Amino acid sequence: MQQRNGSRRKFLQGMGALGVVVATAPYVKTSHSAGKLAIGTWDHWVPGANDVLREVCEEWAGSNGVDLTIDFITSIGNKLLLTAQAESRAETGHDVYCVPQWMPSMFRHRLEPVDDVVNDIISAHGALSPAAEFFAHLDGVWRGAPAPAGSLSYPSVSRLDLYREHAGIDLTSIFPAGGARNHELVDAWSYDSFLTAAHKLHAVGKPFGAPIAPTPDGNQWLGSLFAAYGAEVMDASGDITVDSDEIREVLEYLSRLTQYMPDSVYAWDDASNNRFMISGSGSTAFNPPSIWAVSSRDMPAVAEQLWHHDSPRGPKGRYRASAPFFWGIWDFSSNISAGKDLLRYLARKDVVDRLVAGSKGFDIPLITSHYQSNDLWKNAGPPSGVLYNYPIRGDEVPTTAGVPAPPEYGAQIFAQGILPNLVARVTQGGDTFDDAIGWAENEMEGIMRG
Repeated sequence: MQQRNGSRRKFLQGMGALGVVVATAPYVKTSHSAGKLAIGTWDHWVPGANDVLREVCEEWAGSNGVDLTIDFITSIGNKLLLTAQAESRAETGHDVYCVPQWMPSMFRHRLEPVDDVVNDIISAHGALSPAAEFFAHLDGVWRGAPAPAGSLSYPSVSRLDLYREHAGIDLTSIFPAGGARNHELVDAWSYDSFLTAAHKLHAVGKPFGAPIAPTPDGNQWLGSLFAAYGAEVMDASGDITVDSDEIREVLEYLSRLTQYMPDSVYAWDDASNNRFMISGSGSTAFNPPSIWAVSSRDMPAVAEQLWHHDSPRGPKGRYRASAPFFWGIWDFSSNISAGKDLLRYLARKDVVDRLVAGSKGFDIPLITSHYQSNDLWKNAGPPSGVLYNYPIRGDEVPTTAGVPAPPEYGAQIFAQGILPNLVARVTQGGDTFDDAIGWAENEMEGIMRG
Protein backbone atom coordinates (compact mmCIF):
# COMPACT_ATOMS: atom_id res chain seq x y z
CA MET A 1 0.00 0.00 0.00
CA GLN A 2 2.84 2.40 0.76
CA GLN A 3 4.39 1.71 -2.62
CA ARG A 4 1.07 2.28 -4.39
CA ASN A 5 0.39 5.55 -2.57
CA GLY A 6 3.94 6.69 -3.30
CA SER A 7 3.48 6.00 -6.99
CA ARG A 8 0.24 7.95 -6.98
CA ARG A 9 1.90 10.93 -5.31
CA LYS A 10 4.72 10.89 -7.85
CA PHE A 11 2.24 10.84 -10.69
CA LEU A 12 0.20 13.68 -9.28
CA GLN A 13 3.34 15.74 -8.72
CA GLY A 14 4.18 15.54 -12.39
CA MET A 15 7.45 13.66 -12.20
CA GLY A 16 6.91 11.94 -15.53
CA ALA A 17 9.80 13.87 -17.05
CA LEU A 18 12.35 12.37 -14.65
CA GLY A 19 14.33 9.29 -15.46
CA VAL A 20 17.76 7.87 -16.04
CA VAL A 21 19.18 8.02 -19.54
CA VAL A 22 21.08 4.88 -20.48
CA ALA A 23 22.49 3.52 -23.68
CA THR A 24 20.11 1.51 -25.82
CA ALA A 25 21.01 -2.14 -25.79
CA PRO A 26 20.51 -4.29 -28.88
CA TYR A 27 17.44 -6.44 -29.02
CA VAL A 28 18.14 -10.04 -28.08
CA LYS A 29 15.45 -12.61 -28.69
CA THR A 30 14.83 -14.38 -25.40
CA SER A 31 12.77 -17.29 -26.64
CA HIS A 32 11.61 -19.08 -29.73
CA SER A 33 9.04 -16.77 -31.28
CA ALA A 34 7.64 -18.82 -34.12
CA GLY A 35 3.92 -19.47 -34.54
CA LYS A 36 0.95 -17.15 -34.94
CA LEU A 37 0.41 -13.89 -33.14
CA ALA A 38 -2.62 -11.60 -33.38
CA ILE A 39 -2.44 -7.97 -32.22
CA GLY A 40 -5.38 -5.71 -31.49
CA THR A 41 -4.38 -2.09 -31.12
CA TRP A 42 -5.72 1.42 -31.26
CA ASP A 43 -6.58 2.94 -34.63
CA HIS A 44 -4.35 6.03 -34.68
CA TRP A 45 -5.76 9.48 -35.43
CA VAL A 46 -2.67 10.61 -37.35
CA PRO A 47 -2.60 9.65 -41.05
CA GLY A 48 0.17 7.17 -41.78
CA ALA A 49 0.93 6.23 -38.15
CA ASN A 50 -0.78 2.86 -38.46
CA ASP A 51 1.28 2.05 -41.55
CA VAL A 52 4.55 2.63 -39.69
CA LEU A 53 3.47 0.47 -36.75
CA ARG A 54 2.39 -2.29 -39.14
CA GLU A 55 5.75 -2.15 -40.92
CA VAL A 56 7.68 -2.34 -37.66
CA CYS A 57 5.68 -5.32 -36.39
CA GLU A 58 5.86 -7.15 -39.71
CA GLU A 59 9.63 -6.67 -39.89
CA TRP A 60 9.98 -8.23 -36.44
CA ALA A 61 7.63 -11.05 -37.41
CA GLY A 62 9.54 -11.79 -40.59
CA SER A 63 12.83 -11.99 -38.70
CA ASN A 64 11.38 -14.33 -36.09
CA GLY A 65 9.25 -16.68 -38.18
CA VAL A 66 5.97 -15.39 -36.78
CA ASP A 67 2.71 -15.36 -38.73
CA LEU A 68 1.42 -11.99 -37.53
CA THR A 69 -1.88 -10.19 -37.96
CA ILE A 70 -2.60 -6.70 -36.64
CA ASP A 71 -6.03 -5.09 -36.35
CA PHE A 72 -6.53 -1.38 -35.73
CA ILE A 73 -9.59 -0.79 -33.54
CA THR A 74 -11.17 2.64 -33.21
CA SER A 75 -11.77 4.26 -29.85
CA ILE A 76 -14.85 6.03 -31.25
CA GLY A 77 -17.93 4.64 -29.57
CA ASN A 78 -15.67 2.96 -26.97
CA LYS A 79 -15.06 0.13 -29.46
CA LEU A 80 -11.54 -0.49 -28.14
CA LEU A 81 -12.97 -1.05 -24.66
CA LEU A 82 -15.99 -3.03 -25.85
CA THR A 83 -13.80 -5.35 -27.91
CA ALA A 84 -11.56 -5.95 -24.89
CA GLN A 85 -14.61 -6.79 -22.78
CA ALA A 86 -15.88 -9.25 -25.38
CA GLU A 87 -12.50 -10.97 -25.77
CA SER A 88 -11.83 -11.23 -22.04
CA ARG A 89 -15.24 -12.82 -21.44
CA ALA A 90 -15.00 -15.22 -24.38
CA GLU A 91 -11.33 -15.99 -23.62
CA THR A 92 -10.52 -15.79 -27.29
CA GLY A 93 -9.43 -13.12 -29.75
CA HIS A 94 -6.12 -11.33 -30.06
CA ASP A 95 -2.97 -12.39 -28.22
CA VAL A 96 -1.61 -8.89 -27.60
CA TYR A 97 -4.07 -6.08 -26.92
CA CYS A 98 -3.87 -2.33 -26.38
CA VAL A 99 -4.91 -1.37 -22.84
CA PRO A 100 -4.63 2.40 -22.32
CA GLN A 101 -4.77 4.28 -19.00
CA TRP A 102 -7.31 2.56 -16.71
CA MET A 103 -7.76 -0.61 -18.79
CA PRO A 104 -4.95 -2.61 -17.12
CA SER A 105 -6.93 -2.33 -13.89
CA MET A 106 -10.22 -3.17 -15.58
CA PHE A 107 -8.79 -6.37 -17.08
CA ARG A 108 -6.18 -7.31 -14.49
CA HIS A 109 -7.81 -10.71 -13.98
CA ARG A 110 -7.25 -11.61 -17.65
CA LEU A 111 -3.87 -10.00 -18.36
CA GLU A 112 -0.74 -12.12 -18.20
CA PRO A 113 1.94 -10.75 -15.82
CA VAL A 114 4.75 -9.15 -17.82
CA ASP A 115 7.22 -8.37 -15.02
CA ASP A 116 10.04 -10.04 -16.94
CA VAL A 117 9.37 -7.86 -19.99
CA VAL A 118 9.13 -4.57 -18.08
CA ASN A 119 12.21 -5.36 -16.01
CA ASP A 120 14.15 -6.07 -19.21
CA ILE A 121 12.95 -2.78 -20.72
CA ILE A 122 13.97 -0.76 -17.66
CA SER A 123 17.32 -2.55 -17.50
CA ALA A 124 18.04 -1.77 -21.14
CA HIS A 125 16.56 1.70 -21.52
CA GLY A 126 16.07 3.28 -18.10
CA ALA A 127 13.14 4.48 -16.06
CA LEU A 128 9.50 4.62 -17.10
CA SER A 129 7.22 7.53 -16.33
CA PRO A 130 5.67 7.19 -12.85
CA ALA A 131 2.34 7.19 -14.69
CA ALA A 132 3.24 3.74 -16.02
CA GLU A 133 3.58 2.30 -12.53
CA PHE A 134 0.41 3.99 -11.31
CA PHE A 135 -1.73 2.48 -14.07
CA ALA A 136 -0.07 -0.82 -14.98
CA HIS A 137 1.75 -2.08 -11.86
CA LEU A 138 -1.17 -3.50 -9.92
CA ASP A 139 -1.13 -5.69 -6.82
CA GLY A 140 2.65 -5.96 -7.16
CA VAL A 141 2.50 -7.20 -10.76
CA TRP A 142 3.00 -5.51 -14.13
CA ARG A 143 -0.12 -6.11 -16.26
CA GLY A 144 1.07 -4.12 -19.27
CA ALA A 145 4.25 -2.91 -20.96
CA PRO A 146 4.80 0.49 -22.62
CA ALA A 147 2.83 0.59 -25.86
CA PRO A 148 4.74 1.50 -29.02
CA ALA A 149 2.08 4.04 -29.99
CA GLY A 150 -0.70 6.05 -28.44
CA SER A 151 0.58 7.58 -25.20
CA LEU A 152 -0.47 11.21 -25.35
CA SER A 153 -1.34 14.36 -23.49
CA TYR A 154 -4.05 16.97 -23.95
CA PRO A 155 -2.57 20.47 -24.25
CA SER A 156 -4.57 23.45 -25.37
CA VAL A 157 -4.46 23.77 -29.15
CA SER A 158 -5.50 27.24 -30.29
CA ARG A 159 -5.67 29.51 -33.32
CA LEU A 160 -2.93 32.14 -33.12
CA ASP A 161 -4.66 34.52 -35.53
CA LEU A 162 -8.03 34.40 -33.77
CA TYR A 163 -6.54 34.97 -30.33
CA ARG A 164 -4.50 37.95 -31.56
CA GLU A 165 -7.31 39.57 -33.50
CA HIS A 166 -10.30 38.97 -31.25
CA ALA A 167 -8.95 38.30 -27.74
CA GLY A 168 -5.84 40.50 -27.81
CA ILE A 169 -3.63 37.58 -26.73
CA ASP A 170 -0.32 36.55 -28.32
CA LEU A 171 0.03 32.91 -27.30
CA THR A 172 3.56 32.65 -28.70
CA SER A 173 4.68 35.36 -26.26
CA ILE A 174 3.21 33.45 -23.31
CA PHE A 175 4.31 29.99 -24.47
CA PRO A 176 7.28 30.44 -26.83
CA ALA A 177 8.96 27.63 -28.73
CA GLY A 178 12.12 27.55 -26.65
CA GLY A 179 13.92 30.02 -24.46
CA ALA A 180 12.87 31.43 -21.11
CA ARG A 181 9.22 32.09 -20.39
CA ASN A 182 7.85 35.27 -18.86
CA HIS A 183 6.47 33.91 -15.59
CA GLU A 184 4.08 36.83 -15.12
CA LEU A 185 2.47 36.13 -18.50
CA VAL A 186 2.28 32.41 -17.78
CA ASP A 187 0.75 32.95 -14.33
CA ALA A 188 -1.86 35.23 -15.85
CA TRP A 189 -3.05 32.44 -18.15
CA SER A 190 -5.80 31.19 -15.83
CA TYR A 191 -9.26 29.70 -16.25
CA ASP A 192 -10.65 33.17 -15.58
CA SER A 193 -8.63 34.68 -18.43
CA PHE A 194 -9.57 31.72 -20.63
CA LEU A 195 -13.26 32.36 -19.87
CA THR A 196 -12.85 35.99 -20.93
CA ALA A 197 -11.15 34.93 -24.17
CA ALA A 198 -13.79 32.27 -24.85
CA HIS A 199 -16.50 34.93 -24.48
CA LYS A 200 -14.81 37.21 -27.02
CA LEU A 201 -14.16 34.41 -29.50
CA HIS A 202 -17.70 33.07 -29.21
CA ALA A 203 -19.00 36.55 -29.99
CA VAL A 204 -17.29 36.44 -33.40
CA GLY A 205 -18.45 32.92 -34.19
CA LYS A 206 -15.22 31.09 -33.26
CA PRO A 207 -16.03 29.29 -30.00
CA PHE A 208 -14.09 26.91 -27.80
CA GLY A 209 -15.15 23.31 -28.28
CA ALA A 210 -14.69 20.06 -26.32
CA PRO A 211 -17.03 17.11 -25.76
CA ILE A 212 -19.17 16.98 -22.64
CA ALA A 213 -19.95 13.32 -23.14
CA PRO A 214 -18.69 10.05 -21.62
CA THR A 215 -15.90 9.60 -24.18
CA PRO A 216 -12.15 9.54 -23.51
CA ASP A 217 -11.76 13.16 -24.65
CA GLY A 218 -14.82 14.26 -22.68
CA ASN A 219 -13.46 12.66 -19.54
CA GLN A 220 -9.96 13.98 -19.99
CA TRP A 221 -10.32 17.71 -20.51
CA LEU A 222 -12.87 17.85 -17.69
CA GLY A 223 -10.57 15.77 -15.49
CA SER A 224 -7.78 18.33 -15.85
CA LEU A 225 -10.17 21.23 -15.17
CA PHE A 226 -11.60 19.51 -12.06
CA ALA A 227 -8.04 18.88 -10.83
CA ALA A 228 -7.15 22.56 -11.29
CA TYR A 229 -9.97 23.41 -8.88
CA GLY A 230 -9.09 20.64 -6.41
CA ALA A 231 -12.43 18.98 -7.21
CA GLU A 232 -12.30 15.22 -6.59
CA VAL A 233 -15.19 12.79 -6.73
CA MET A 234 -13.12 10.23 -4.79
CA ASP A 235 -9.86 10.64 -2.90
CA ALA A 236 -6.79 8.43 -2.87
CA SER A 237 -8.12 6.48 0.13
CA GLY A 238 -11.31 5.53 -1.71
CA ASP A 239 -13.60 7.93 0.15
CA ILE A 240 -16.38 9.58 -1.87
CA THR A 241 -15.70 13.33 -1.85
CA VAL A 242 -18.07 14.66 -4.52
CA ASP A 243 -20.12 16.75 -2.07
CA SER A 244 -17.61 19.57 -1.65
CA ASP A 245 -17.16 23.30 -2.13
CA GLU A 246 -14.58 22.57 -4.83
CA ILE A 247 -17.08 20.54 -6.88
CA ARG A 248 -19.61 23.35 -6.61
CA GLU A 249 -16.99 25.89 -7.66
CA VAL A 250 -16.06 23.95 -10.79
CA LEU A 251 -19.73 23.43 -11.67
CA GLU A 252 -20.29 27.17 -11.32
CA TYR A 253 -17.35 27.84 -13.64
CA LEU A 254 -18.58 25.35 -16.24
CA SER A 255 -22.08 26.83 -16.10
CA ARG A 256 -20.49 30.00 -17.47
CA LEU A 257 -17.95 28.45 -19.86
CA THR A 258 -20.53 26.25 -21.62
CA GLN A 259 -22.41 29.39 -22.69
CA TYR A 260 -19.50 30.01 -25.06
CA MET A 261 -19.38 26.49 -26.49
CA PRO A 262 -21.39 24.89 -29.32
CA ASP A 263 -24.70 23.41 -28.17
CA SER A 264 -23.76 20.15 -29.88
CA VAL A 265 -20.86 19.31 -27.52
CA TYR A 266 -23.11 17.03 -25.47
CA ALA A 267 -23.33 14.68 -28.45
CA TRP A 268 -19.71 14.95 -29.60
CA ASP A 269 -17.45 11.93 -29.95
CA ASP A 270 -13.65 11.96 -29.89
CA ALA A 271 -13.43 12.99 -33.54
CA SER A 272 -15.78 15.96 -33.21
CA ASN A 273 -13.33 18.47 -31.80
CA ASN A 274 -10.85 17.48 -34.51
CA ARG A 275 -13.40 18.16 -37.24
CA PHE A 276 -14.46 21.35 -35.47
CA MET A 277 -10.95 22.80 -35.48
CA ILE A 278 -9.87 21.50 -38.89
CA SER A 279 -12.94 23.05 -40.50
CA GLY A 280 -11.91 26.46 -39.20
CA SER A 281 -14.98 26.77 -36.98
CA GLY A 282 -13.21 26.72 -33.62
CA SER A 283 -10.65 28.75 -31.73
CA THR A 284 -9.48 26.25 -29.07
CA ALA A 285 -9.68 22.58 -28.17
CA PHE A 286 -7.85 20.31 -25.75
CA ASN A 287 -6.18 17.70 -27.92
CA PRO A 288 -2.92 16.05 -28.93
CA PRO A 289 -1.39 17.03 -32.31
CA SER A 290 -3.76 15.01 -34.51
CA ILE A 291 -5.65 18.23 -35.33
CA TRP A 292 -2.44 19.82 -36.60
CA ALA A 293 -1.29 16.66 -38.41
CA VAL A 294 -4.54 16.22 -40.32
CA SER A 295 -5.01 19.89 -41.10
CA SER A 296 -1.42 20.04 -42.38
CA ARG A 297 -2.55 17.61 -45.04
CA ASP A 298 -6.12 18.76 -45.64
CA MET A 299 -6.35 22.40 -44.48
CA PRO A 300 -2.84 23.91 -44.42
CA ALA A 301 -4.21 27.43 -43.91
CA VAL A 302 -5.63 26.24 -40.57
CA ALA A 303 -2.53 24.24 -39.63
CA GLU A 304 -0.29 27.27 -40.09
CA GLN A 305 -2.25 29.13 -37.38
CA LEU A 306 -2.31 26.38 -34.73
CA TRP A 307 -0.28 26.46 -31.51
CA HIS A 308 -0.02 23.88 -28.73
CA HIS A 309 0.37 25.36 -25.26
CA ASP A 310 -0.21 24.92 -21.54
CA SER A 311 -3.59 24.53 -19.93
CA PRO A 312 -5.03 27.43 -17.93
CA ARG A 313 -4.23 27.66 -14.23
CA GLY A 314 -6.91 27.04 -11.64
CA PRO A 315 -7.05 27.76 -7.90
CA LYS A 316 -5.11 24.56 -7.14
CA GLY A 317 -2.60 24.71 -9.98
CA ARG A 318 -2.18 23.92 -13.65
CA TYR A 319 -3.04 20.40 -14.79
CA ARG A 320 -2.86 18.63 -18.12
CA ALA A 321 -4.69 15.43 -18.96
CA SER A 322 -2.49 12.55 -20.06
CA ALA A 323 -3.28 9.07 -21.34
CA PRO A 324 -0.51 6.46 -21.03
CA PHE A 325 -0.96 3.50 -23.37
CA PHE A 326 0.11 -0.07 -22.68
CA TRP A 327 0.08 -3.35 -24.54
CA GLY A 328 -0.98 -6.37 -22.53
CA ILE A 329 -1.05 -10.08 -23.27
CA TRP A 330 -4.23 -12.03 -22.58
CA ASP A 331 -3.66 -14.96 -20.26
CA PHE A 332 -5.54 -17.15 -22.74
CA SER A 333 -3.10 -16.34 -25.55
CA SER A 334 -1.64 -19.38 -27.28
CA ASN A 335 1.67 -17.59 -27.94
CA ILE A 336 2.60 -15.67 -24.80
CA SER A 337 6.32 -16.13 -25.47
CA ALA A 338 6.19 -14.43 -28.87
CA GLY A 339 4.03 -11.66 -27.46
CA LYS A 340 6.64 -10.90 -24.80
CA ASP A 341 9.44 -10.90 -27.37
CA LEU A 342 7.51 -8.40 -29.49
CA LEU A 343 7.01 -6.06 -26.52
CA ARG A 344 10.75 -6.09 -25.82
CA TYR A 345 11.55 -5.31 -29.44
CA LEU A 346 9.08 -2.43 -29.60
CA ALA A 347 10.88 -0.74 -26.69
CA ARG A 348 14.11 -0.25 -28.66
CA LYS A 349 14.99 3.41 -29.12
CA ASP A 350 15.43 3.14 -32.89
CA VAL A 351 11.98 1.58 -33.12
CA VAL A 352 10.38 4.14 -30.80
CA ASP A 353 11.96 7.06 -32.69
CA ARG A 354 10.61 5.68 -35.93
CA LEU A 355 7.11 5.41 -34.48
CA VAL A 356 7.21 8.90 -32.95
CA ALA A 357 8.16 10.27 -36.37
CA GLY A 358 5.36 8.26 -37.98
CA SER A 359 2.87 9.83 -35.59
CA LYS A 360 4.26 13.31 -36.36
CA GLY A 361 5.00 13.75 -32.66
CA PHE A 362 1.60 12.64 -31.38
CA ASP A 363 3.06 9.77 -29.34
CA ILE A 364 5.06 10.61 -26.18
CA PRO A 365 7.10 7.56 -25.07
CA LEU A 366 6.65 6.24 -21.54
CA ILE A 367 10.36 5.34 -21.53
CA THR A 368 11.69 8.68 -20.34
CA SER A 369 15.14 8.43 -21.96
CA HIS A 370 13.46 7.99 -25.36
CA TYR A 371 11.29 11.02 -24.68
CA GLN A 372 14.08 13.28 -23.47
CA SER A 373 16.45 12.67 -26.37
CA ASN A 374 14.05 13.29 -29.27
CA ASP A 375 14.06 16.72 -30.93
CA LEU A 376 11.06 16.12 -33.19
CA TRP A 377 8.73 18.36 -31.16
CA LYS A 378 11.25 21.21 -31.19
CA ASN A 379 11.74 21.08 -34.95
CA ALA A 380 8.15 20.53 -36.13
CA GLY A 381 6.26 23.04 -38.27
CA PRO A 382 4.72 24.98 -39.84
CA PRO A 383 4.30 27.15 -37.95
CA SER A 384 7.82 26.83 -36.58
CA GLY A 385 7.63 25.53 -33.01
CA VAL A 386 4.01 24.37 -33.26
CA LEU A 387 4.70 21.19 -31.21
CA TYR A 388 7.37 22.48 -28.86
CA ASN A 389 4.95 22.79 -25.92
CA TYR A 390 3.19 19.49 -26.60
CA PRO A 391 5.53 17.73 -24.17
CA ILE A 392 5.10 19.42 -20.79
CA ARG A 393 7.64 22.26 -20.53
CA GLY A 394 6.31 24.27 -17.60
CA ASP A 395 4.45 23.79 -14.32
CA GLU A 396 1.61 21.57 -15.57
CA VAL A 397 0.92 18.44 -13.54
CA PRO A 398 -0.13 15.37 -15.56
CA THR A 399 -3.41 13.81 -14.50
CA THR A 400 -6.15 11.52 -15.80
CA ALA A 401 -9.88 11.62 -15.20
CA GLY A 402 -10.55 9.41 -12.18
CA VAL A 403 -7.28 10.25 -10.41
CA PRO A 404 -6.58 10.14 -7.47
CA ALA A 405 -9.06 7.32 -6.81
CA PRO A 406 -7.61 3.81 -6.40
CA PRO A 407 -7.32 2.19 -9.85
CA GLU A 408 -10.19 -0.26 -9.35
CA TYR A 409 -12.52 2.70 -8.75
CA GLY A 410 -10.84 5.25 -10.99
CA ALA A 411 -11.33 2.90 -13.92
CA GLN A 412 -15.08 2.88 -13.33
CA ILE A 413 -15.27 6.64 -12.78
CA PHE A 414 -13.72 7.00 -16.21
CA ALA A 415 -15.65 4.22 -17.95
CA GLN A 416 -19.02 5.41 -16.64
CA GLY A 417 -18.29 9.03 -17.48
CA ILE A 418 -19.05 10.36 -14.00
CA LEU A 419 -17.44 13.75 -14.66
CA PRO A 420 -19.02 14.59 -18.04
CA ASN A 421 -22.41 13.27 -16.93
CA LEU A 422 -22.25 15.32 -13.72
CA VAL A 423 -21.46 18.45 -15.73
CA ALA A 424 -24.13 17.74 -18.35
CA ARG A 425 -26.82 17.31 -15.71
CA VAL A 426 -26.16 20.88 -14.56
CA THR A 427 -25.28 22.69 -17.78
CA GLN A 428 -27.70 20.92 -20.13
CA GLY A 429 -30.21 19.06 -17.97
CA GLY A 430 -31.04 21.90 -15.59
CA ASP A 431 -30.25 20.03 -12.36
CA THR A 432 -29.38 22.06 -9.31
CA PHE A 433 -25.87 21.55 -7.97
CA ASP A 434 -27.28 19.59 -5.02
CA ASP A 435 -29.36 17.32 -7.27
CA ALA A 436 -26.44 16.62 -9.59
CA ILE A 437 -24.08 15.96 -6.69
CA GLY A 438 -26.65 13.63 -5.11
CA TRP A 439 -26.83 11.72 -8.41
CA ALA A 440 -23.04 11.45 -8.51
CA GLU A 441 -22.91 10.20 -4.92
CA ASN A 442 -25.37 7.43 -5.76
CA GLU A 443 -23.32 6.49 -8.84
CA MET A 444 -20.12 6.40 -6.80
CA GLU A 445 -21.71 4.22 -4.15
CA GLY A 446 -22.81 1.86 -6.91
CA ILE A 447 -19.24 1.69 -8.21
CA MET A 448 -17.97 0.78 -4.75
CA ARG A 449 -20.64 -1.89 -4.29
CA GLY A 450 -19.83 -3.34 -7.71
